[in-house]
This record gives sequence, structure tokens and C-alpha cells, in this order.
Amino acid sequence: MERDVVGERTVCVDEMTGIQAIERKEKDLPLRPGKVQRQEFEYIRHGTQALIANFNVVTGQIIHPTCGDTRTEEDFAQNIRKMVESDLDAQKWNLIMDCLNTHQSESLVRLVAEKEGLNIDLGIKGESGILKSMLTRAAFLTDSTHKIVFHYTPKHSSWLNQIEIWFSILMRKLLKRGSFYSKDHLKTRIEDFIDYFNRTMAKPFKWTYKGKLLAV
Repeated sequence: MERDVVGERTVCVDEMTGIQAIERKEKDLPLRPGKVQRQEFEYIRHGTQALIANFNVVTGQIIHPTCGDTRTEEDFAQNIRKMVESDLDAQKWNLIMDCLNTHQSESLVRLVAEKEGLNIDLGIKGESGILKSMLTRAAFLTDSTHKIVFHYTPKHSSWLNQIEIWFSILMRKLLKRGSFYSKDHLKTRIEDFIDYFNRTMAKPFKWTYKGKLLAV
């Protein structure tokens, strides 16, 4: 996709959980002739952060991410709310994600019903109506007539979500060799990297995966 259909937004969404704030006990040994940079193997753990990221497939930018201590159903729904409410020009949102339970939650159903202006009985979770089960909630969330439409990747195929490509960039460029002295430091570095990425590196992914035929 090279551009948005007028008024539509297509966004890939997922979480990276358990991002460790690891502080190296000693500084890395720098590059020198014949020697690669060497990283200290001993470290101190300072806890973890969870990142909920939203990748705009047209601009290649990460929009309105959420980084914090938890990744609950409410955290995810609030992330979606913040993103949707940030763009008043959008007439439709196509949100691509895997079929994790928090991606098919009661909180999301209530959010979509609110944004659609639906004054209906949603039922009771685990008992009746739209909220009864993940199956009934998913059917509601994937309704193409809504302004906010969820598109779920098949089970065991989360790699189809382009946000996974961006997570690999974050890992290589920042997390793999980083040293973070607190959770707040890690969060700040992630947010700074996203800002830098959006300003200098962001572009649509040219996704050209080609499958190989199985040998008969």
C-alpha cells in the first residue's frame, strides 16, 4: 500500500512485553584495530517495561505508542482510544493485530460501541450477548461496517503483522546492546528512539516475501 484511501487509516498494532532494563556493570570496550567492540557480560536488572506500538503502514511511522509497567486489557484499550482520538480526520480505522485475548476484550467492545454511538445491550461477559465469548466479541470487532475494524492474523502467523518488522529494528538499534540504569531510563530511551525513527528512518515497508515450493 502506497497511500491511504481517503479518510482511512491502516495500522499494525502489537505489544513487546518484558523489555528488561539491564545495566551493564562495566563500560563496553571500544573498537580498536583488529578488535570488535566488546560488551560487558555482567549486568544488574532494574525491572521491565511493556511497549504497545502502532505502525502506520502508509507513513512507516510509530504513532501514539504506550510504554509502561503493565500490558493489561485496559492498557491496550486505552492505547487504541488515544490513537483513534488523536486523528479527527480519520473516517475509518483498520487495525491489524494477532488474536491475543486482550485484543478481543470487553474493553475494546465497549470502546467501539461508544465510538459507533451504539445504544445497545452488549450482554454480560461469559453469559450472554456480544460480550459472551471471545468468538462473539471478535465477530463484533471485525464488523466491516464499523468505523474501527479489527483484522486478526491467523493463529501462529503473527509474523504477518508488519509491526514485528519494526520491533526487530528496535531490538537491533537500541535494546540489544543498550545499558539502562532504571525503568524510567529505559522508557525514555525507547520514546527518544521512536521520535528519532519517525523523523529520520520511517518509510513504508516494501514487503516482498516469496514462499518456496515444498519438495514433492
